[in-house]
Amino acid sequence: MRRAIGRWAVLAVAVPLAAMGARRIGQAVEARRGSNRVTRMLHRGADTLQGMTGRKRKHRFGFR
Repeated sequence: MRRAIGRWAVLAVAVPLAAMGARRIGQAVEARRGSNRVTRMLHRGADTLQGMTGRKRKHRFGFR
């Protein structure tokens, strides 16, 4: 039971916070240096983490 609560806490709190942090870092780097491989990977990683929690994020340009 304790392990299940721990997993739920990670999925409910830590993963969305990590996705938000990666997205913000990606946006900050993109604002300074433009779109590059690092920013694309940060955005992709944030999208992947967001998909793990079940919430769907709207895409940046409205398509995909």
